[in-house]
Amino acid sequence: MSQPALPISQIAQLLDVPEGALRALMAEQRSVGDTTLVALTVAEAARRIGIGRTKLYEYVSSGEIVSVKIGSLRRIPAEAVNDFLARRLSANDFGAAA
Repeated sequence: MSQPALPISQIAQLLDVPEGALRALMAEQRSVGDTTLVALTVAEAARRIGIGRTKLYEYVSSGEIVSVKIGSLRRIPAEAVNDFLARRLSANDFGAAA
């Protein structure tokens, strides 16, 4: 059984980015990125989330985003990006002021 997709507006709010900018990024990724990849580079995963590589490495180091080493390469499972966003979304109270 598949889980429902997160609404774009909630993801944009979670990431503190304008919804239009997130939609534009997603449209760009559809035309550029290979959606069949099961393991992403850190840069690819960071682009999908809309954060920098350094911040993503912080999440990897803290264990918030799962990653694997393949030889000398670091890869992020594609589903780990969605899992991370889902956890962050459920952990935040959108009614509270930041």
